[in-house]
Amino acid sequence: MNIVVGITGGIAAYKAVGVVRGFVLAGHSVQVVATDAALRFVGKPTLEAISRNPVHTDLYDGVAEVRHVAIGQAADLIVVAPATANFIAQLAGGFAPDLLGNTILASTAPLVVAPAMHTEMWRNPATVHNVATLRARGIHLVGPAVGPLTGADSGAGRMSEPDEIVAAALALVEPVRDLAGRRIVVTAGGTREPLDPVRFIGNRSSGKQGIALALAAATRGAEVTLIGANLEVDAPAHVTVIPVGTTLELAAATETAARDADIVIMAAAVADYRPERVADSKIKKETQGDRLELTLVRNPDILATLASARPAGQVVVGFAAETETDRDALLAQGRAKLERKGCDFLVVNSVGWSTGFATEGNAVILLGRGGDIVGEASGTKLTVADRILDVLV
Repeated sequence: MNIVVGITGGIAAYKAVGVVRGFVLAGHSVQVVATDAALRFVGKPTLEAISRNPVHTDLYDGVAEVRHVAIGQAADLIVVAPATANFIAQLAGGFAPDLLGNTILASTAPLVVAPAMHTEMWRNPATVHNVATLRARGIHLVGPAVGPLTGADSGAGRMSEPDEIVAAALALVEPVRDLAGRRIVVTAGGTREPLDPVRFIGNRSSGKQGIALALAAATRGAEVTLIGANLEVDAPAHVTVIPVGTTLELAAATETAARDADIVIMAAAVADYRPERVADSKIKKETQGDRLELTLVRNPDILATLASARPAGQVVVGFAAETETDRDALLAQGRAKLERKGCDFLVVNSVGWSTGFATEGNAVILLGRGGDIVGEASGTKLTVADRILDVLV
C-alpha cells in the first residue's frame, strides 16, 4: 500500500519518525511530505533513511511531472502526524499553501490526522470548530492524548503514540472484523436521579469511554446497541442508540437489550441511590429554610442482576471507577467487586477530580473471573476500548 505521511511544524515532529517506521515495518511504501517548519524539528536525512524514499517538501519541485497532484493521487492512505493547530485551521478552510496541502486536496484516500498542541490551543473555540468541521467531512482523528507537553505543561493535546496512530490508520483500510456476527450491548454515560423537575443527583461521566467501546466494536464488525445515559458527546454512526436518564430506565433498557446479546459491557456510571420522593415542582429555599434533608433509597444492582441471569455463553463485563490511587489497594477493591458482582471481567480504573471522567484518555486494568490481571491499557479512550475488546475476543 502507498502511504503518505505528512509532517507539520510542531515539537512532536520527532515522533513522526516512529509513525514512518511503523508503516515501513508493516510492509508498506511510505512517502514523506514535510513542511518547511517540520524540518526545523526533525532532519530530512533521518526521514529518508527510515522511509527509504526521498522526502518531499517543495511545492515547485517536479513541476513537469505535476508532483503536487501526483503524490496525492497515488496515495492509498494519508496520515498527518503531528497536525498543529495552524495546519488543522488550514485544512478546515481548504487552503493549500504548501506541498502537503496540495497533496491532501488532490487525494481521495482516507485521511488520518493526529493533533498535537498545547491544551489551551486544543480547547480554543476556533480549534474546536475546525476539528468539528474535519470530523463532519469524514476525516479521522487519532488523539490527542492527555499527558506531558513541552516545558512543565501537562494536559490534553499530547500527540498519540506512533504505534497507536499506525494501528488506527491501518484499521481504516485493513479493518479487523473479529466481532462480525456478534451482538454487543454497551452502556455509557452517567445516570441522573431527579429531585424535582429542575435538579438531579448525578455524576461527572461524559460517556466517552462507553462510546469508544461502541465505536471500536462496530468497527470490528459487531452489531452494537448503545444504551446512553445523558451522553455529553455524539454517539457513533452505525450503532443503535437507546437514550435513558435514570438508573431504573437504564436497568429496564439493558435487561431487554441483553436478552440476545453475546457480550454486555456495563461502562455507564450508575447511581447507587435515588431520592425516595421526587417533588412535583421546584424545591424552593424560601420554604425549606437553611437545611434540606433528603432520604435516598438504594437502586437495583444492574451488573449483579445481569451476571446472575445471563444466558449460557454470554459474557458480562463490569466497570469499577475508584478514587483509590495506590495500585495494590485499587486491585483489592476491584477483586472484591468482581466477586460481589459475579461478572466475567471487570475493568478497573482510578478516577478523581481531574482523571477518568470527561477526559480524553484513560488507564485501566482488566481482571478476569478469578481476579487475575488479564490485560492493561492506557492512552486515548479508543485505544483502551480496543485493548479491552482484544481480551474479550
